[in-house]
Amino acid sequence: MSKDIKFNSLNKDEQERYQKHLRLKEIGYEGQLDLKNSSVLCIGAGGLGSPVLLHLAAIGIGKIGILDNDYVEKSNLQRQIIHETNTIGKLKIDSARERIEKFNPNSELLTFAERINPNNALEIIREFDVICDCSDNFGTRYLINDACLILNKPLVFGSVQGFEGQVSVFNLHKDSPNLRDLLPESPAKNAVPSCAEYGVVAVSTGLIGILQVNEIIKIILKKGEILDGKILVLDLFNMNMKKLHLKSDQVNKRIKNLNQFMDFYSDDECFEKNNEINRIKANDFNNLYKVNPNKILLIDVRENEEFSTSSIEGSVSIPLSHLNQASELEFIQKESLIKEVFTICKSGKRSEKASKILSRFKIQSRSIEGGIEKVKKILCN
Repeated sequence: MSKDIKFNSLNKDEQERYQKHLRLKEIGYEGQLDLKNSSVLCIGAGGLGSPVLLHLAAIGIGKIGILDNDYVEKSNLQRQIIHETNTIGKLKIDSARERIEKFNPNSELLTFAERINPNNALEIIREFDVICDCSDNFGTRYLINDACLILNKPLVFGSVQGFEGQVSVFNLHKDSPNLRDLLPESPAKNAVPSCAEYGVVAVSTGLIGILQVNEIIKIILKKGEILDGKILVLDLFNMNMKKLHLKSDQVNKRIKNLNQFMDFYSDDECFEKNNEINRIKANDFNNLYKVNPNKILLIDVRENEEFSTSSIEGSVSIPLSHLNQASELEFIQKESLIKEVFTICKSGKRSEKASKILSRFKIQSRSIEGGIEKVKKILCN
């Protein structure tokens, strides 16, 4: 699992749950450990995202990211099978989280209640091993593609319209093709109809989503024939399937930033553009803390192991990787009504990221410069 502790064994529940995998020579115990130690970001929790997320949890991916800012509607239930009638009106990420937690409690879930945009794409995508594009418009697909190029992340692409669908793997290696080798430029915003306008049959999203997970398995295990440089095209109405070959052009790899996408998104979708991180010096925090610590919510965003070794009295441990969880955000939002929120880490870098994340959810906070070592030194004097 990227930037996390690597597991070297499966627990008892996992050994029972994945026993059919353990018997496969293509997976076995070591392969299952590879799946457990991997992280996958699913961008979109709708028609494609539903089967992708359910099967990522089923196969034992250790860390699953879910990014979507939409709410469940009744018309979604025809194909978005991770959601249920009783979750209509809920954020899709919360609905998906609830379903997966009941389904497989072994997977760590990170949720992002936002639309991916030029200001957050690199920061979010950087934390995952494999990216799965389950979005529903070309602007977002090209943004994801370019962010993966910049960060050297493998991208599993899926697209559905009506009874037809396509699956491919982009940017697997330095010489692999990417979306721009298929279509060099993104169509203009709203130039291509979405499934809401065009329509889609439920089995199309189900099958394409499952095929995306199949590619993810092979990428993680480094086995099998991966759709690298190939596009699988399916016509389910006429039961036709063909595989097209795609050549890589180095011209389409010269992506240095995501600035070209700014015009595609509204100001609300890119609100971080004018949103600076609020910081506070350790001395100034110390003065506030001494006057009235009960009016301060100090969030320690280091990992649990770091917090247990050394912490400031009264601080709350919420690791940076968990800050997007609905339960944590609900707690912070409630506390922020009566307390001033501060974030802290070892040196100040993670706390800045934490404050940036909180700002996306309209929670004002201040990152403490210098981190916990500097604050503790001042408090001890």
